[in-house]
Amino acid sequence: MARNIFRNGRRILNAVLLLPALLMSTNTFANELLDLVEQRLGYMKDVAAYKWQRDLPIENRERENVVLVAAVQTGLRFKLTKGSSRHFFEVQIDAAKEVQNYWYEQWRQNPEAVPTGSVDLDGKVRPALINLGERISAELAREPSSLTQMSIKGLSNAAVLSLDNAARAIEVYPDQLSQVLDSGVLRVGTTGDYAPFSHRPGSTSDSNSTQWTGIDIDLAHNLALFLDVEILWVHTSWPKLMNDLHSGHYDIGMSGISITPKRLKTAFFSTPYHSGGKTPIIRCSDRGRYSSLQNIDLPTTRLIVNPGGTNQKFVNSNIHRAMILVHNDNRSIFDELIMDRADVMITDQIEVQLQVGQHPELCAAMREETLTFSQKAFLLPQDKAWKNYIDNWLGSRLQSGLVKQRFDAHLSARGDI
Repeated sequence: MARNIFRNGRRILNAVLLLPALLMSTNTFANELLDLVEQRLGYMKDVAAYKWQRDLPIENRERENVVLVAAVQTGLRFKLTKGSSRHFFEVQIDAAKEVQNYWYEQWRQNPEAVPTGSVDLDGKVRPALINLGERISAELAREPSSLTQMSIKGLSNAAVLSLDNAARAIEVYPDQLSQVLDSGVLRVGTTGDYAPFSHRPGSTSDSNSTQWTGIDIDLAHNLALFLDVEILWVHTSWPKLMNDLHSGHYDIGMSGISITPKRLKTAFFSTPYHSGGKTPIIRCSDRGRYSSLQNIDLPTTRLIVNPGGTNQKFVNSNIHRAMILVHNDNRSIFDELIMDRADVMITDQIEVQLQVGQHPELCAAMREETLTFSQKAFLLPQDKAWKNYIDNWLGSRLQSGLVKQRFDAHLSARGDI
């Protein structure tokens, strides 16, 4: 009994000691959200000055819609529901217009007070507003506290109360599947530099271009059709692949991604849909010269590799003497072999198969042999319900022969796909 009393006493003492820290944490969050919203609204005097100097109306529905669409997409990174996120930023836009109207009225009454300095809207103000909007979304994903202490010149008490209510009404999705279905958008992370899985010629600045092609691109379209949602292509890269997943930029990675122990520590993978391994590709004129890893790893060999993925990991672990050339654009890396600016590239067998078919100058150095064994699957956040859903969809496509059909179609392609 004495032991139980002692334990209970310690629990009470610990609770008392932790209470100030908990209160401080809550206040810190409340102050952080409040500070961010105040900072964003604080830019409205500059925005108003920019419009005043150009005789522009305060309200711009087209621009407001652009801001709202971007805000909702940013909110999805933090699992904010589409409806509650949009409502909060609609209220914030109304507050912003109220502040701008206040300054317009001040300048009408006192023209001498109109700012005369140039306002850098595109280079300074908008980037700051975008950054603040992203940080606000991140804070809203936590449990918001009161915004009623907000103090912005030109902002009414009614507007403050509306912002406070909108922040308190924020909801988050319980899982990835709920988010995809409710938002109506499947965000697919893909690199666009790895045929036959994901390829896109030229610049990747326009992420939603229709030029994306490949096995995984076709399967992404099929998945979106199965979900009855639209696709939003999210351009990622091999060095940024995991960070983009963890920061919520995409729902599923579809780009010929290999399962690795390191990736499995912080992410889930779907059922594998392809097995293969690493093998070297060379100019056909050098056939017989690089028939083994020992013959490749010589000081006279120029070995080229793309950064950030399993190719570079293999090279770093197994190549110790050859000259290593890092080439940032995986879409043009095979041209370096053809132009005799590099001798060997070690990559996945399926990519070697494709490139040999497209370029008669190139050959597989080790024919059907591979240096490793690996499996490819779709990269997922650590969400069991989402993984189960993807596995069920993929299993049915493997069984129906759709996956094999897409492999056959893209591996038989010639030229720039």
